Amino acid sequence: MNKRYWWILITYVLMQLSAIPGVFLLRELGISGERIPGIWSMFSFSLGLLIIILLLIPDIRERHHIRNRSTRGEAIRWTIIGVFMVFGAQYAAALIEMYVLGIEPGSENTQTIIEFAKAFPAFIIVVSVIGPILEEIVFRLIIFGALYKRFNFWIAGFISSLIFAAIHFDFTHLLVYTAMGFVFAFLYVKTKRILVPIIAHIALNLFVSIVNVLLADQIEGWLEQLEQMEQQMSVIIGGLLQ
Repeated sequence: MNKRYWWILITYVLMQLSAIPGVFLLRELGISGERIPGIWSMFSFSLGLLIIILLLIPDIRERHHIRNRSTRGEAIRWTIIGVFMVFGAQYAAALIEMYVLGIEPGSENTQTIIEFAKAFPAFIIVVSVIGPILEEIVFRLIIFGALYKRFNFWIAGFISSLIFAAIHFDFTHLLVYTAMGFVFAFLYVKTKRILVPIIAHIALNLFVSIVNVLLADQIEGWLEQLEQMEQQMSVIIGGLLQ
């Protein structure tokens, strides 16, 4: 692994660790409440992404020289397929966790992120766009890429996905993160374009953000209306059967 990649990893780790002094700094500036994590994440993730993109400029310039790199048309096709693949993999892994392993659905990490987004809506940009870009660069381009040079796809995919789960502090749903990691790694290996798993990852996170943050109240209202309709239908059917 070249030195620039090591600097990217260091930048990513420092960005994650900056939350502790960042929260203290914002409180000293007079900002308080639940908005602090979202505000600091917006700043630190944006700065981290800028630094990492600058470090990747040589790779961006040399991308056309990558052997067996997919064409733009193939990349678009695999991006679309990849979106459905990652949704399917996540759903299948969640079902296995629930019905085979007895793990309750829902993630504390996801719930925490949702609370941050509700307190500071701009945080959705971090979750849906900046975060996926950083994670694919770090976990697929660099970590998986380095492991894939020494091991087979399955070993490289598992180790990189395990680290991916560790960063999210969500070992309970390790299977879900592993399934997602394998899909993203497959898309990267298949196309030799990191942009393909990035877009698939963005699509997944954007969908979760829209459903759990922007449409949460509306969905709750729809469920209540549906429950009322079911109760009314039960009363009507019960009356007809008497």
